[in-house]
Amino acid sequence: MTARIVELADLRGRELEDVLHEVAEQDEILMVRLGDGETVTIRHAPRLKPLPVLKGSVPEGWKDAINGPGE
Repeated sequence: MTARIVELADLRGRELEDVLHEVAEQDEILMVRLGDGETVTIRHAPRLKPLPVLKGSVPEGWKDAINGPGE
């Protein structure tokens, strides 16, 4: 993942949607320097794979086995 630093003025006039798509397509970290010295970081986060569905069951009274009866 590459990193790019730009000034806020460099992004002026560009559509936010275009900037975000560019970050995602290039798989990059975009750091935007604001006028007051602050920095905002925009990072591409890849889509996570879904969790697998597991077969099984939870037995009755499982909570009592861990905590003791009545808790």
